Amino acid sequence: INQLEKITYNINISSSSCCCILRGQMKLLITTVTLLLTIKESAGFTVSTGSTRHSTELFVTRRPFITGNWKLNPQTRDEAVKLAKEISNSVGSQTLNVDVALFVPYVFIEATKEAVDSKIEIGAEGVCPEIQGAFTGAVSAAMLNSIGVKWVLAGHSERRTIFGETDEYINGQCLKLIEEGMAVMLCVGETESEYESNLADAICAVQLKKGLAGIKKEDMDRVAIAYEPVWAIGTGKVATPQVAQKVHASCRRILADMFDQSTADKTRILYGGSVSPESVDELMAQPDIDGALVGGASLSAEKFGRIINFQPVEVHA
Repeated sequence: INQLEKITYNINISSSSCCCILRGQMKLLITTVTLLLTIKESAGFTVSTGSTRHSTELFVTRRPFITGNWKLNPQTRDEAVKLAKEISNSVGSQTLNVDVALFVPYVFIEATKEAVDSKIEIGAEGVCPEIQGAFTGAVSAAMLNSIGVKWVLAGHSERRTIFGETDEYINGQCLKLIEEGMAVMLCVGETESEYESNLADAICAVQLKKGLAGIKKEDMDRVAIAYEPVWAIGTGKVATPQVAQKVHASCRRILADMFDQSTADKTRILYGGSVSPESVDELMAQPDIDGALVGGASLSAEKFGRIINFQPVEVHA
């Protein structure tokens, strides 16, 4: 900036009128560079070509987030510890600038946290929005927080359909986790019939607006979104990268309407739905896909390790 200012000064003292346009351009360049440096320092986002996700909004980038959801697996503590250690070994010098998390059954949280040290974040698959009381079988946000859990899933389609969790209940989970100082990954997505009826955007809009009701924009840095088309979960079907990108871009527009464009551009939106080593590279090459919520493949250290160490391919127009 100092060098640019010196050039501008030299132009200012020139008596030639042809310098007017150049002088104005130089001042605009200085203003632009200053703004970029201010954004970088104050917002914690980078202007780079490294392994960050470039937004549709210029200069804002997002760190990729690869996560696994173990669901009702594995069956013993020893199996869980062994799997967690094997996955942890996949995170090394070859791994890009990526955040990694595993959402595991409650009973395995502490054991797996010890197994992976700080290389992988260990999260919970759900939470009760109540803080205490007569709620047999429930686990509260405060309980999870007390054992070092940061990330928790909310709104997964299996919780919605099998356990009957409503948008209001899911919103209660999100609010309680944020209140507790934790972070939430809100899952949204449409069924196959809704997708075939061209309702994907509408369904995601409703689930986002209801699930995040009452969340302040300054707390959105502790929120991630997972788009999981229900028809692709555990079926082997995968939305094409182009279809997934379209819905992700729509979700980002919805977030911009709810909060503002800056907040939307900083929020990570993950894809979930039979993500595999074969599909991850092209998915992660899409501009609005910031990571993956992986089901079955996260139960294989080899497969999940490959997904963690994805290699995004070039997207052709």
